[in-house]
This record gives sequence, structure tokens and C-alpha cells, in this order.
Amino acid sequence: MSDELLVVRCRLGERDALAELVRAWHAPVWGYVRRMIGPAEADDVTQEVWLAVVRGLPGLQQPERFTPWLFTIARRAVTNRLRAEYARPEVAADAEPVTPDPAEALVDRAELLAGLAALPAREREVLILFHVEDLPLETCAVICDVPVGTVKSRLNRARRLLRAELNRKEGRP
Repeated sequence: MSDELLVVRCRLGERDALAELVRAWHAPVWGYVRRMIGPAEADDVTQEVWLAVVRGLPGLQQPERFTPWLFTIARRAVTNRLRAEYARPEVAADAEPVTPDPAEALVDRAELLAGLAALPAREREVLILFHVEDLPLETCAVICDVPVGTVKSRLNRARRLLRAELNRKEGRP
């Protein structure tokens, strides 16, 4: 069943339709959030996203644009969390570092995730949306509220920065 039809059914009050939307989109949203802010807060922020979705579905005027709308909500929740995090005073350098998800024990994947975490938020975001979530450039542009050309340039910069970070970690020039 299409997302558009599920959204219409949700707006008519069908709880099963909402459950189907959550089943279909929870993992991609959670993955995006986790990659943007880390695993420690991903569950809380994802829950905030779904709460905003439930509250906002009655006002969604274009059900066919559900995916960009959903990821825009997720982006806003991530931005709010990052803003709150940056406002906190800095913690001592000997604080416990964020540990990778134990399910991702493969060394290459861990290195990739560490490299991804080292990228600036804007570049990390477009890389995740485009390559990890497999969203088209146009959808990424809508979510990030920038032109498609800006998404392309951020992707290009993100790839360069990621390559440089991975090379630096491996001791290559």
C-alpha cells in the first residue's frame, strides 16, 4: 500500500494505517537520527519525531509528499537536539566517548561510521539521506530546505571529507 494512501487513511482516523506507516518508516528514521546524533539519544529523538508526525498528519495538505515531510520533521528534531547539546557547557576531556553500536562489529563499518561522525553536520546529513537512506536528490533538497545544486555540492564535499578522514585514520596521506 502506498504511503499516500496510508496518510489519507490515517487522516480518516484508522489506527492500523498509522501502525503500517510506523512499521515502514521507523527503521529509516531511526537510522537517520542515530547517524546524525549517535545511538545514545536516537530512541528519544525518534519518539519525538513520531509524536510530531501523529500531531501533524491531520494538517498534511499533500499526502504524496509524506517522505520529505517526515524527514523534515526528523531533521528539525535532530537540529533541536544538537542545538541543545551545543548549548551545554563542555565536558572534561576524560569523559566517556560515544561507543559504536555493538551490532556493527565489522571493522570497516566501524571505521566508516567513525569517519562519518567526524564530518560537519550539513555534509553528514546529505551523505546519510542520499547514500544510506537512498533518497533522491530532490527529496534531500526539500528536507534540507536548499536547492538541488547545494545538495550536490554538499555531497561532493562530504565525500572528499570522508575520504580524507578515512585516509587520515589509516595513516595514508
